[in-house]
Amino acid sequence: MQFENMSKKKKMNLRDEIVHGTFITEGAMVAFPLCFPGASAPIVADESHITALDVTADGIVYGGTSGRQTHLFVGMFHGVTGAVFDMGTVEGADHCAAICCGNGKFVACVNGPGGGRFIRRRFQGLPFDLLQEWGFSREPFDDLGEAIKGEKIVHAVTDSSKEKVIASTEGHLVSLEIESGKIELIAEISCSGQLAVGSKGNIFGLDEKNSLWRYNPEDGRLTRNAVELPKGSWRKSPLVWAKDTVDGKLYTADGEGYLFSFTEEDGFSQCLGQTPLAPVGPMSVTFDGRVFGVCGEVISNLFCYNPSTNELDNIGAAASVFERRRYGYTFGDAVTGRDGQIIFGEDDDLGHLWLYFPKIDSKALSF
Repeated sequence: MQFENMSKKKKMNLRDEIVHGTFITEGAMVAFPLCFPGASAPIVADESHITALDVTADGIVYGGTSGRQTHLFVGMFHGVTGAVFDMGTVEGADHCAAICCGNGKFVACVNGPGGGRFIRRRFQGLPFDLLQEWGFSREPFDDLGEAIKGEKIVHAVTDSSKEKVIASTEGHLVSLEIESGKIELIAEISCSGQLAVGSKGNIFGLDEKNSLWRYNPEDGRLTRNAVELPKGSWRKSPLVWAKDTVDGKLYTADGEGYLFSFTEEDGFSQCLGQTPLAPVGPMSVTFDGRVFGVCGEVISNLFCYNPSTNELDNIGAAASVFERRRYGYTFGDAVTGRDGQIIFGEDDDLGHLWLYFPKIDSKALSF
């Protein structure tokens, strides 16, 4: 890396990361390739940027990649599995904006030169025991069509019933019935950043005037400027969210790394702390309530917010020392696995799924 050729902004970021840049200081990380190790080849380097993840109710991970082509894959990390299966490429797509798991089927929101489309397929039939010889079939994807003609999909989430996908494009909000494939326009609205499902099932996204819009998927009502955001830099970087699936609480951060929680009952909390670097990237919440995420550019660091102690700590840059040493610098999405581990999708050439096993914290367990 040639420091003298960097922009001023990148120099400042790199300086901060050198100051803070110890590698992982607690817990353990495993960088898992996008394949069945020893039995199949990983997705090729320039098609393996992991930009979208979701997880089913029984802990199976589905994901999508970006790059020269988009691949859709399924990851199994339960029992004696330990494999990622590439379900195939999506014709005409080079970016996956979101993966949404429903009841028995998933929807991939993909983008290409012509705009954004919905791709559907039923869940992959999976064995629990990969010690035996198993075959995996590649079923065709259902192309359900464009979300909005000529517009790329920004993000999407599954509603609480797991029957609908609510997606934002560059200029509209739309809904998709997963089973029927029916697409409906909700409203014309300028959308950016991630969407999130609140503690009462309403869906939220960034609106004008430093506020959130609210959409009720049951009655179809969209309320503009429904919730005022806390004071902060909310336009400096794309909005990100993480949800505590135990109590429904959402977490988000502004462009300076100031962290807040949000519930539909109580609104936004006071500032919970500031991450060691900014901006904040993908986050997820493990079952004991701790928030784990990445922050910073060039070389991201992991951070942890512990609600039982109200402490926000830097964990360091991602490093895996199991079998093959690998360092992780940038990540595209994060989910919580079946057993509480945090799974980060690496948004880089030859992207891996990074499984983070947090340190068992007696303070968190008493929360």
